[in-house]
Amino acid sequence: MDADKVVVIDNGGGNSNNGISGGNDSLPPKPLGGVYRQSLSTGQTPTAASCKKSLARHPSLVKTKPLDIPVERLNINDCETVFSPSLRSGAWADIGGRSAMEDVFVCADDFVNHYGLKSSVEGPSAFYGVFDGHGGKHAADFAGHHLPRFIAEDEGFPEEIERAISSAFLQTDTAFAEACTLDNDLASGTTALAALVIGRSLVVANAGDCRAVLCRRGKAIEMSRDHKPCCFTEKKRIEASGGYVFDGYLNGQLNVARALGDWHMEGLKHGDGGPLSAEPELMSTRLTEEDEFLIIGCDGIWDVFMSQNAVDFARRKLQEHNDPEMCCKDLVEEALKRRSGDNLSVVVVCFQPQPPPNLIVPRGRVHRSISAEGLKELQGFLDRLAE
Repeated sequence: MDADKVVVIDNGGGNSNNGISGGNDSLPPKPLGGVYRQSLSTGQTPTAASCKKSLARHPSLVKTKPLDIPVERLNINDCETVFSPSLRSGAWADIGGRSAMEDVFVCADDFVNHYGLKSSVEGPSAFYGVFDGHGGKHAADFAGHHLPRFIAEDEGFPEEIERAISSAFLQTDTAFAEACTLDNDLASGTTALAALVIGRSLVVANAGDCRAVLCRRGKAIEMSRDHKPCCFTEKKRIEASGGYVFDGYLNGQLNVARALGDWHMEGLKHGDGGPLSAEPELMSTRLTEEDEFLIIGCDGIWDVFMSQNAVDFARRKLQEHNDPEMCCKDLVEEALKRRSGDNLSVVVVCFQPQPPPNLIVPRGRVHRSISAEGLKELQGFLDRLAE
């Protein structure tokens, strides 16, 4: 993909869709219907100021919470040269076994230029997102359009990148609630996973059960955690917020613990919070020459792939053709062969211009032994040779 292009998935009625590419005028799909469609057609975007009151209920934004999953980090001082990622990305999606396509993906290899950022960023700047809608596609469309814009418009970006991203998730959620009050037909929800590459930093923010996996010299490093209601930490948070988990579902209604939207579902969200959270968990790491590519996929991919299995599969395909878009298509087609019944969407971001190298596994010292009977037979053989 060219660095100045953005790729987004269209609504698509067919079995598969490899996205639509365009220049800086290309935009993710817009929510349909009602008064809010008119405001979007004029190019107006809800501002941070319009959501400021609603965000007051989230004191955790003062400092973002560290994720309690360790990320393996390499000491940059150990590298002979300073690594600068060379970004290449691709995406692919398929309706799968569903009657409608509710996934949206966004690939912006040049985030600064596309979203008109004034601040200068040394090295690459990119935004990648996967949004898995439920109950309709409007929330996924809305998030794909507005979330990156809220990040770009934050005064603290990129210096306060984690706070800016967390704030953007909550602003998107609040703005969608306001849109739904203007048009009830928009009512729906979506999980959201965003990955930003700023210079050598990779930051992943997740709310829901999409997943990001980094390939670091062939090893799968999970850069997000699936937010399922039955997970211990999520269940504890849900119950503390007045909710409950029944048969693996949040309040018996939803099979994710975090999502944007879903304001129409009774008991999940209200002005003071609620058991369904839109606040993302963040993980970050410093990219080095050990890092080969990142996979971002909806839960339909991870229903049939383990993280390491997906990395191994993608790595083999990239060694064959070194094309991230073809790699995405390969992953989706393999997921279909493995009978994933959900919508399927995946983004692959390569950090190197060359394909992943063949890994040489060092051989350990082999210790061999011989039995006493074997030694006796060997001694007898040697004795006969000496006669």
